[in-house]
Formats: sequence, C-alpha cells, structure tokens
Amino acid sequence: MALVPYPLARTILFGLDPEDAHDLTLAALARLQHTPLVCTVAQPRVDDPVTIAGLRFPNRIGLAAGLDKNGRCIDGLGAMGFGFVEVGTVTPQAQPGNPKPRIFRLPEARALINRLGFNNDGLDAFLANVKRASFRAQGGILGLNIGKNAATPMARAVDDYLIGLAGVYPHADYVTVNISSPNTKNLRELQSDEALDALLVAIQQRREALQREHGRAVPVFVKIAPDLDEAQITLIAATLKRNGIDGVIATNTTIVRDAVAHLMHGKEAGGLSGAPVLEASNRVIRALRAELGSSYPIIGVGGVMSAADALAKREAGADLVQIYTGFIYEGPPLISAAAQALKARG
Repeated sequence: MALVPYPLARTILFGLDPEDAHDLTLAALARLQHTPLVCTVAQPRVDDPVTIAGLRFPNRIGLAAGLDKNGRCIDGLGAMGFGFVEVGTVTPQAQPGNPKPRIFRLPEARALINRLGFNNDGLDAFLANVKRASFRAQGGILGLNIGKNAATPMARAVDDYLIGLAGVYPHADYVTVNISSPNTKNLRELQSDEALDALLVAIQQRREALQREHGRAVPVFVKIAPDLDEAQITLIAATLKRNGIDGVIATNTTIVRDAVAHLMHGKEAGGLSGAPVLEASNRVIRALRAELGSSYPIIGVGGVMSAADALAKREAGADLVQIYTGFIYEGPPLISAAAQALKARG
C-alpha cells in the first residue's frame, strides 16, 4: 500500500500551477521508481487477467496516454497497480507544444482543460526511456502512442505516423495512432472518411513489413474523439475494420463546453477531460460496439472518476478502461478500486 495518503499529496499539488505540479510529480516519480522509495507510491496489482487483441492484460485498468508523454515514468506508474500503461503522444521530432499557460483545473466540475499540443522530447529520447523500463518484463502491457509534428503539413501527416510506427514497433505491446487531439491544428481532419482510409492503408502496409522484419505482430489501435455524430462513428467503424486495425480507443478529450462554460477557465481553448466527458465518451463506445460487433476490442477512456464510472464504461461496451484525469483527482486508490470493481463484475 502506498505510504503517502493521496488526499494530502493532492492538497499540496493543487496549490501549485497545474503544469508545474505535473512536472514536479513526474520528476519525483522518475527519480524514485528504481529505488526502494518506490514503496511510497506502490500498491499491489489486482489480478484479473484478460486477453484482448491477442495480449494478456493483468487487469482491465490502464493509464491513458498524455500523462507521461516522454515515457520517463513507466515503471513508477506501473508500480501503482495498472494492468497496462500507455505513454506518449510522441512525435518524430521534439517540439515545445503550445504557449503557456496550457493546463487548467476546474475542480467544481472535477475536470481539466489542456491545450498542451503534443509537447515532447522527440522519438529518440522517448525510445531511450522506453528501453530502460522493466514494466513489460514484470508482466505489464505497454502501449506507445504516436502522432504528427505540428510543423508537418497535413498533406504529409502520414509520413510522421509511419516514422513513429517504425520507431516504436519493436518496443510496444500495442501502438496507438492518435488522430483525435484537439490541440494540434487540423489533426481531427484525419478522422474524415477518405483521410482516415489513406492513413490506415499506409499504416497497415508498413505494419506488415515491420511484422516480417521483427518476427512479431504488434496490434494497432486508433484513438478517436468524443465529438462525433452517428454517421461519423459508422464511417470510422467501417474504416477500422476494412483496414485490419486491431482495436479502437474511445475517447480523447472534448471541445464541447456546455457543462463548464459558467466556471472559471471553463471557456479556455483545448480539450476538456474528467467528469463532464463521461457520457459523451460512453455514447461513442455504445455506438462503436453496435457497429463493430461483440468481439472487436474497445478501450474506453473519458470521465472515469470512480469505480462506478469504470463499470459504466464496461456496460457501454468497453473491454478495457483507461484513466487520466480521475487519476489526478483521486490518485492511486482509484486504480485498485476500479480494477476490483471490474474483476467482481467479470
């Protein structure tokens, strides 16, 4: 059990600027993760194995991409009981992201708004961190999330994804193609039918070559937005199946502000996460499950602030559940509570 009560840590961290608190936490976790002091955050992993997309997940609760963009803290995060950890989004070249301030807390709504913009140290630094991690050797499942550089024209976006795929492929249990961040200009255009089809055809061709080169098949998932109508979801589902994509992650953050516009920072640009996105995400999951059938892998993410929310994701049709903003508000106890609830459900 973690030795530091999370409510105490949260009180201290929430007294800081959100991005400063984030950076301080990751820096501390990076320092202690390979020392005996990791016991201050560690807790037992709930044993609830399930096989999805050919991978054996120790339990159904994972960390969503975005918290550890550079893969610096894979082992420290894994020690908290996650069955799987997804890191990134990484882009081929390092980039600073959008100007600060770019993270905003909305505690009244149990939410965050961020417009980070894929700030990261680039693919080479990311891979160096991933190679140092032992989480996979300890039975955890590691997802690596790839995106495009902001400076890359949309006409050449596919090139960035192919560079990312080739780089992360040997080191990933699965790869996530992120086409749904609202914080890289025009990125969500890749969710349109023709653009998505062209991207996934190229991804699949490169993956087949990488599979032959490395002698192993690595599942590829696509992460989509919650701000899709029924017709868009139907098209995306058909495109995923047509191109042999192994699964879908639903969903990223929302640009809708109806639930928070009246709050301080509620109208800030960026992606809204946390409690207000729960039902929007679940709506997409339900629609995807109806389109994709009962056996197609769906990872549900968005608004999981409690064990009950994790159960709601499963009821909507998700096979696995990821957390991010709930982890910031509730800390490591949410991991165990959600994993135990899903284990009890079966």
